[in-house]
This record gives sequence, structure tokens and C-alpha cells, in this order.
Amino acid sequence: MSNNNNSYQPIFILPEDTKRTTGREAQRNNIAAAKAVAQTVRTTLGPKGMDKMMVDAAGEVIVTNDGVTILEEMQIEHPAAKMVVEIAKTQENVVGDGTTTAVVIAGELLKKAEDLLDQEIHPTVLAKGYRLAEVQAQQILKRLAEKVSLEHDSILKNIAITAMTGKGAETNKDFLAELILQAVKHVAVNGKFGLNDVKVETIVGESVEKSELVQGLVLDKEKVHASMPQQKENAKVALLDASLEIKNTEIDAKIQITDPMQLNMFLDQEEKTLKNMVETIAATGATVVFCQKGIDDLAQHFLAKKGIFAVRRVKKSDMEKLSRATGGKIVSNWKELNIGDLGTAGLVREEKISDEEMIFVEKCSNAKTVTLLVRGGTSHVVEEIKRAVTDALGDIAAALRDGAVVPGAGATEMALAKELRKYAGTLRGREQLAVQAFAEAMEVIPRTLAENAGLDPIDVLTQLRAAHDNGQVRAGVNVFTGGVMDAWVEGVIEPLKVKTLALSSAAEVAEMILRIDDVIMGKKQEMLSRGNPGMEM
Repeated sequence: MSNNNNSYQPIFILPEDTKRTTGREAQRNNIAAAKAVAQTVRTTLGPKGMDKMMVDAAGEVIVTNDGVTILEEMQIEHPAAKMVVEIAKTQENVVGDGTTTAVVIAGELLKKAEDLLDQEIHPTVLAKGYRLAEVQAQQILKRLAEKVSLEHDSILKNIAITAMTGKGAETNKDFLAELILQAVKHVAVNGKFGLNDVKVETIVGESVEKSELVQGLVLDKEKVHASMPQQKENAKVALLDASLEIKNTEIDAKIQITDPMQLNMFLDQEEKTLKNMVETIAATGATVVFCQKGIDDLAQHFLAKKGIFAVRRVKKSDMEKLSRATGGKIVSNWKELNIGDLGTAGLVREEKISDEEMIFVEKCSNAKTVTLLVRGGTSHVVEEIKRAVTDALGDIAAALRDGAVVPGAGATEMALAKELRKYAGTLRGREQLAVQAFAEAMEVIPRTLAENAGLDPIDVLTQLRAAHDNGQVRAGVNVFTGGVMDAWVEGVIEPLKVKTLALSSAAEVAEMILRIDDVIMGKKQEMLSRGNPGMEM
């Protein structure tokens, strides 16, 4: 029997069922998946963007054009696609807006990179070029930015209007922007404000114009006892992070009762303890009690007899907001409560609004927390308006934090593309091609704005390039007329932070995906169709 020395036994180093793609195929699959994510949200960009309807397993419906909401609801599985979804989440957490922009730019950067990979340019060269371009882009953005502060009412209002345009709140954007501006002015400290200082609460069953700003807090709660007063004027508010109940012991304790009298004494003692709790609270002069934990039925009865308005199981975040609204201190032990810990509110009342009880803590003289009460005809409408209002608040917070804004409508991206092309001309190596690709990728934003408005993107881009070549740095797409406009004059303004963060996170993820040349999938995660990974969603 002849021994064939050329035949080798294959060596398996990975478990069975492990799927592995390497080299160019791995890159192709990852880029296809990332592009598919960008394609999904791309049609939602801009004033003429369309909405998506998502229906989950339980039949819950969400109608939105908010990028991060769409991507989170889609429950994307592909690992490279998940990396792109992370960009949207970061953008949402840090700024609160610009999620679609960030994802679309990442998709376009990878699309341009794919063309260069086909021309045999090495991924690390591409990654280096993208890094150079991103650093340069950040410097260009700083030069383009204008200063903004709390005194610039019209600019801040335009930031809010720009954020809400193209979303469910669009028809009432001027009215809502005015409310948002009032809210921000009320809670701002040293020219800045935190998003936690403005609570957005929704109510179904009224038109959007009935939305209002409450100088204080609105809680989706009800008073604990029916015989408590419906409202309290000039309320003294006690905030307790303690339960008004008899504590159970940590260890299993047995109490042996041999006589009915002992049982009565035991119950009387419990009652006495609860009565003592209420007496102590009432003695401070408190007329309203917000409790983070439970209130015993008997304690509820005693509170009602004293005419004290009480609410239980209030969320920790709401307790903190109540503290900022009323000026009260959160006390962890009812025994320690004293008159100096109480907050004040002009009016605390319970109101039934479309089948739900709500508690209004309003007319707080020095409220550092306010509530935007957003109303809408149906739950789907009101939830989408809430998302739009939250985006607008995030944009104003980001603009005030950095003190800088840039023109929107694709003007900033066109200016970036023009400057980056110039910069590419100063480079000598193959990185020049990557910087050129980065510059072209910037134009995806104005192009998408035009496409979503049903305009010819080539015509629009040609006009925009001509305008920018003539030194019109603020020239953007007018999606309503199809022409070019001065974005600043038209009031299309965005915070600088939206652009800087979108660019840096999109560039970083694109670089990371480009550097992957081997994908090893464990047994648990089964890929659906290897032929077209872009659609694995």
C-alpha cells in the first residue's frame, strides 16, 4: 500500500458548528450588515423623512422616526450591525438627538471604504486615513461653530424647532418650542441645565395645543386614601425615603401567644407605633407626605384623619425631582423629620385626567424642576411627540453645555466635504484616497435630505457645491422648494455636539469594522442567511 506523503489530516481547533468567515469575505459580510442598518433608518432623516411602524411579539405598536428607538425595537442580531446600533445609543445618551445622522454617516463611510478595498487598498491604510480625516473634520467644525448662550432666545427656539421638524410634533413645533424654552429658562443655573430638571409627562385625550408647563412636578400617582383631601394649598411637603409600616425582623422570629389578651396587646402596640409615626410627622407641620416606600393601611387611616395628603411608592428619581421642585430634603427615618426638612408648594392636588389619576405639585416658588405636560389624541401620537420634545430638550442642553451651534440642512456636512477635499490634496500616501472617501461620505446627509423630500439628489448636490465654492458656508438644502438656502437665516440650527459626536463615533466604528478580518461565531448564535448578511435582522 503506497503511503501518500502529500495528504494531510485536517486539524480542527474550533468546536463543531462554529461558523467562521475570514479575510475579504468577513469584511464584505460586516460591511453589508452595517450598511443595511444605515439603510433602515436612512429614510427617516430630515423634515420630509418617513416613519416606521414596529410591532413587537405582544402586539404593541410603535410609530416613530427616531433612529435609536427604531434600532432598539428591531432587536438586531448581527454582531457588526450591533456595533452600529451602539453608535445610536451613545448619541442618544450623550446628546439625545442626531442618532440617524450618526448611523447614516457610519454606513456611508463603510460603503466608500468597500470601493477602496476592491482597489486593493489595505484596511489599515483606510483606517489611518479615516482617523486623519476625522481629526481634521473636528477642527473644521470648531471653526464653523457660532457661540450661543441662554440669552439667545431666538437661536435656542430655532434649535428646538429644528429638532422637532419632521417628527410627530411638527404641526405644533412653534408652540412646543416656546414651552420648551420657558422650561429651560426656569431651571437653568449658570447658563446651563440638566435634562433631569425637565420632566416630560404625557396625557392622552386632548389636542397638542393643550400641552402646558407646570412649575413643579406631575406624578402618575394617586393619594393613598379616599378620605384624604383632594388638594392642599400652601402645602408643607415631607419627603420620606422610609416605609410607614411595621418592619419585619430580618431573622425568623416566633412570637408565642398563649392568651387572647396578649394578642390584643400585640395588635394595640402595632397600632400605637403607627399612630406615633403619624403624630411625629404631623407635629412638624407637614400637610403633604411623599413616601418612597409603602404606607400601612392603618397609617393611611391616621394620616387621613389628620387631613394629610399622602402618596406612596414614589420612584427615587421622582423623589429627587420633588426635592428640587419644593426645596424639601429627603429624610430616611421618620423619627428624624423636622420642620427644616419640609419643602413648600403653592398647590398639591389630585386630578382625574382621561381615566387616570395624576398628582400635580405646582406653584413652587423656586422650582428647580418643571414638568412639560404633553397632550395628544392617541397614545401613539403622544409618545412620538414626547420623543420629539425630549430630542429638542437634549439639543438645547447640548448647545448650552458647549456654548456652540452650527447650521443644519446639510450645510455643515457640505462645508466639511469641501474642506476635507482640500486637506486630501496636501497628503502624499494612499491615505489621501481614504480622506477623499471620507469627504465624499459627508455628502450623504444633504443627499439623503434631498432624496427623502423627493428631489433629484444630483441637482441639489451640484447647486450646493457651487454655493459653497462661492464662499456660502451656510448653504443648505431647502427641502420645501428644492433650492439652496442660508440655513442660519432660515433658522435651521443644530448644536455643535450633535455633529462632533456623530462624526467621531461613526469614524471609530467604521475603522473598527474595517480592521476585522476573521469572524468566529459560536454555536449558540445561528446565522440566518449567509448569502446576504445585510438582511439578517
